[in-house]
Amino acid sequence: MKSVTVIGSGIIGLTTANALQEQGFQVRIVAKERFDKTLSNKVGAVWFPYAIEPIKKSSFWAAQSFDRYKKEAGIAPGISFVPFLNAYVDESKEEWVDQLPPGTVRKAKPEELPKGMEKGLIAEVPLAKPPLYLPYLFEKFLSSGGTFEQKNLTNMEEIANLDSWVINCTGLGARALCEDEDLHPMRGQILRAEKLTVPSFADPTKKGALSYIINRSKDSVIGGTDYDDDWNESIDPNDTNLILSRLKAFGIESDPKILEVIVGLRPKRSAVRFEFDSDYPNVFHNYGHGGAGFTVAWGCALELSNILSQKAR
Repeated sequence: MKSVTVIGSGIIGLTTANALQEQGFQVRIVAKERFDKTLSNKVGAVWFPYAIEPIKKSSFWAAQSFDRYKKEAGIAPGISFVPFLNAYVDESKEEWVDQLPPGTVRKAKPEELPKGMEKGLIAEVPLAKPPLYLPYLFEKFLSSGGTFEQKNLTNMEEIANLDSWVINCTGLGARALCEDEDLHPMRGQILRAEKLTVPSFADPTKKGALSYIINRSKDSVIGGTDYDDDWNESIDPNDTNLILSRLKAFGIESDPKILEVIVGLRPKRSAVRFEFDSDYPNVFHNYGHGGAGFTVAWGCALELSNILSQKAR
């Protein structure tokens, strides 16, 4: 049986490992931390192509992921489809719309828009609850013969020697491992609050002023921040106040009851690195997915598994 080692156990690593198993590979995951300690376990995880390049390619990956989540809805714990409003402006690039089935996306009516939002698109989109979905993927991986090893890797030579094929899904950790200065953090602070009664929406139209509400079954995730090159993982009370003030700008008058404040560093890059390494040809890189990890994870994983399957013939 063909052998592959996947590095990283966040959403990119877990979907990659599962997709490779579906192609008949024997897969091992090696990671510094288990999935429950990764950035993927912290996020709101709604299907939303945000802060990711290249746009056309990521839109295709997002559409593939959309289809996969549709198949998993009702089967995989933590996966559901919810109505979601996405703000846009005339110059916005909304290529993802063209990748989805006809009738999936429609323009919002004026009465459906929050205060201050001029235009929006509404669609039923996938929503993942990481504390349920990530364990499902991990257990599925183990039950299909996969193995997990917790280990801190430090350089590309060490990575290349792990296996005949190695997939690098280390997210922001790839900056040091690959000496990739194009990869940098985009700091996000979010609030987990008691469930709100207003519809879920996102407004990414103003750089540095990302705002969104993601309503889940028992709570709501309110965001957020999108600060480039900010390595601060500590909670900033000023950001909490800023997030709440933006809510009021959308016409939401009463402050929600905050249950938890969460900070994470998104792995942003000028473009997702999705390629074989030029110096270590047995290593394939799959990192730099910005704020769209859950949105494109399955699309990347399925394309990657097809590429490797053809190589291994």
